[in-house]
Amino acid sequence: MTITIEDPSPGIRVLTIDRPGKRNALDVDTYRQLAVAIESVDQDPSVRAVVITGRGAMFTADTELVDFRDGPGFQNAVTLLRALVNSDTPIIAAVEGIVVGVGVTMLLHCDFAFAGRSTVFSLPFVELGPTAEGGAGLLSQVAASEKAAEMLLLGDKFGAGRAERAGLLSRVVEDGHALHAAIETAEELRELSAESVTITKRLVRRGRGEVLEAIDFSPGPRRHR
Repeated sequence: MTITIEDPSPGIRVLTIDRPGKRNALDVDTYRQLAVAIESVDQDPSVRAVVITGRGAMFTADTELVDFRDGPGFQNAVTLLRALVNSDTPIIAAVEGIVVGVGVTMLLHCDFAFAGRSTVFSLPFVELGPTAEGGAGLLSQVAASEKAAEMLLLGDKFGAGRAERAGLLSRVVEDGHALHAAIETAEELRELSAESVTITKRLVRRGRGEVLEAIDFSPGPRRHR
């Protein structure tokens, strides 16, 4: 298993990307496991909030492209991102270290996201050959369009402060404290009315149809020409 599933306290589920030897890059099976874990939560009323994080001092170094260039594996990534968008359970990201490509895209589809102060982000889609995948183009809806273009077209690295200003993060915390902040938020959500949280999330995400269209439009990784 490349995903570790834990319930640190009642109602809180933590999904940890557990491939530290690969810098937590997401391969076909990891995408599948994450999607299944998220989809199963909505069928379990005892789980009130989900936290997604990465093993060690990093979130994810993006997709493991070798698994996708010559096969249909990108559909697994689409399935995961659709699961994030469709979930009625609050989803909270806790990121540290590096967050690359689809790892950044995932933050757009989470309800909350916390990052350690020295976390570094990048969206190198154009540089690597693929277009902005998984609805990453929706970054222009949370950041000024010129800033989104700079992040997506140039793929330059940027820090947690800029990610927060761009609307990717709920809050920047001290290094090593992102998971703690995420679990605290999950515990706050647990104490609220489950029905009210679900309805409110649906209202906040009422444009999810457009988001799903953007995810489905993504052609996925391809080779340089």
